[in-house]
Amino acid sequence: MIRAIIFDLDGTLLATEQLKAESLARAAVQLKPGAFSEADAILAFEDFVGGSREEVSKGMLQRFGLEDAARIRMAEFSANEPWQVYTRLRLRIFEEFLADESVLKKAAWTHNIDLLNKVRAEQCKVGLATMSYCPQVQRYLHALGLENAFDFIATREDVENPKPDPEIYLLVAKALDVPPAECMIVEDSVAGVRAGLAAGSLVLAVATPLTKRKLHESGLLDDHHIVDRPEDLQETIAHLMAHHNTQQ
Repeated sequence: MIRAIIFDLDGTLLATEQLKAESLARAAVQLKPGAFSEADAILAFEDFVGGSREEVSKGMLQRFGLEDAARIRMAEFSANEPWQVYTRLRLRIFEEFLADESVLKKAAWTHNIDLLNKVRAEQCKVGLATMSYCPQVQRYLHALGLENAFDFIATREDVENPKPDPEIYLLVAKALDVPPAECMIVEDSVAGVRAGLAAGSLVLAVATPLTKRKLHESGLLDDHHIVDRPEDLQETIAHLMAHHNTQQ
């Protein structure tokens, strides 16, 4: 029996992955102007969605040959490694995007927020497990009007190991006082799906344009555990939960 649903945030409740992709692309182009387009860099980001800042930055540096350009600017960004230059430049651009709260409101994934509100109305326990840091999470939830929507929230500061390690999902399940096997996890990325499965929970992946291909190629979930079209979400989750509960 599913007694709790734990949501991811970035890419699941909010299309911040697209904003991250745009900031990563712009940072890459600023480091090496004229070598490639922002569209090329956005497309490359699909291979790194869900990774840590270090993993994403190192991957993009290697993909586009940015290390030398980043190394030249290490003093400017008080960085010890080239990847930190790229990360800090990307974060500066990303913060500019988020300075306008209307940008966050427009980035809401309403189909997943509707699901969140539906399960709350049904008295199901609800948690949030995100690799974003607490100040960002507070900003996001305020913009979405979801400050009081969760029974427990865990952010990057609360765990030692990021997704795909299951630590954050095990933490939230424990805080909700629900065994992981009785939790459903709603994710959008391969790393998040790996974390949910490793926690021993039922996982539903709601794909985005940036994560759809990788989710299906990963082979981690059957196709009926992956929602490609927002209009299919409610029917899919109802079927999935009914099937899961009859197997218990």
